[in-house]
Amino acid sequence: MDMTLGTHTTTQARPAPLRYSRTWDSAAAGIADARDAVAALLSRVRPAPGKRSVQDAQLVVSELVTNVAKHAPGPCAVRLELPPDAAALRITVTDTSPDPPLRRPPDPRRVGGHGLHLVTMLSNGLEVTRLSYGKRVTAIVPLTAE
Repeated sequence: MDMTLGTHTTTQARPAPLRYSRTWDSAAAGIADARDAVAALLSRVRPAPGKRSVQDAQLVVSELVTNVAKHAPGPCAVRLELPPDAAALRITVTDTSPDPPLRRPPDPRRVGGHGLHLVTMLSNGLEVTRLSYGKRVTAIVPLTAE
């Protein structure tokens, strides 16, 4: 943003988004690391997001990486991005399977298979993009202050 002060122009730098990215050879190895990365990234935000928002974001990243561990062979990548306004955390998981994640019909008697329901409930939508080597799944988790 440029502001004119008399005859001088001052440029104020916009704050940069906070980012994190990591790749693992196996998604199973990355589940706990991804949860820790969410907590570490959100701990840098002021005002701090509420505990519930941090837990929701950790659950979303955990579910997305767990799906990769169960259904996609090969490496997995996680990217976290938090814009300067810190209103929402963008979580992107990339894997080697071309198959989109499938939401099973709800069944309270079934063990497992509820992760995508949780992800869609806690995020502002789920976007799946096919890539030449697999897919990218993105969820945006809203954050609220304490």
